[in-house]
Amino acid sequence: MIARIIKQISEQAQEARAAAGAPRRSTPSESRRRRSEMDREARRYVSGVSLLALLACVILGLLSLVVTRRPWPLLGFALAGLYLLFALKVANQWERAVVLRFGKFQGLKGPGLFVLVPIVDVVTHLVDQRVRVTDVSAESALTKDTVPVNVDAIVFWTVWDAQKAVLEVADYLDAIALSAQTALRETIGRHQLAEMITEREQLGKQLQTILDEKTNPWGITVQSVEIRDVRIPADLEDAMSRQAQAERERQARIILGTAETEISARFVEAGNAYKDHPLALHLRAMNMLYEAIKEKGSMVIVPSSAVETMGLGGLSGMTALAQGGMGPKAAS
Repeated sequence: MIARIIKQISEQAQEARAAAGAPRRSTPSESRRRRSEMDREARRYVSGVSLLALLACVILGLLSLVVTRRPWPLLGFALAGLYLLFALKVANQWERAVVLRFGKFQGLKGPGLFVLVPIVDVVTHLVDQRVRVTDVSAESALTKDTVPVNVDAIVFWTVWDAQKAVLEVADYLDAIALSAQTALRETIGRHQLAEMITEREQLGKQLQTILDEKTNPWGITVQSVEIRDVRIPADLEDAMSRQAQAERERQARIILGTAETEISARFVEAGNAYKDHPLALHLRAMNMLYEAIKEKGSMVIVPSSAVETMGLGGLSGMTALAQGGMGPKAAS
């Protein structure tokens, strides 16, 4: 029942956002990132350990109240529990906590359990120092040859200095995303469409170099940039397809013409070889006739003039040729 009510409330909230024109979450990765950010934001104030400490203090206070019949131990344990609730903090293995004392940078805490002075010390950020991924897209960006393209890229980056990332940049997450998008558009404008399609790896390395030079002073390193997709308008895609087809047809005609030239040159060489050797030409003719009549029991009609030229002696010669094991009979 409760799950059904929660589902209805969620659906109503989505409909309200759609009616108001509010953008929905685009990808599952973006949704996971937002949940992770909300979890870190909550752990800046309280953690599971501090809640457990508060619960333990309350239980001890109630036991002391039962034993002593006085409220003072309960009050003392309650105050201690409140202190521990806001004093005990936990940072995960991959996180660093940025602590300010009266607004001044005090230091980095974590990973693990650490203790702060409530009100005096404040955890402003829990910085994730693992490799992180940011999706970047450039829509209708013009290449060097003025072709509009839509490019999607993925940026892999990590925070190696949490102090610089927090103190030097107001919001390093937005700074990374916007810097990557700007660098992607600039890189697209420096390359032609053919280079964008065939040299994605080189383009990603150039983007990585540009971004790394910009983000290193912030304590952030861009490890790599991968071009995921390059989309062009449908009309231009059809034109490029026709161009490629025409190019292949042209190459096929060139290859066919080259083959014909080589074949004709070979025929000229063969004719020159047979020119002064009539006996060789007769033997070649007999071999061609044998190849023609040996397949599938076929019959080949040869003009008598050709038979006399080959010196086979007319029809009797052809019969003798067949009886000699040359294959099927041939009639003149």
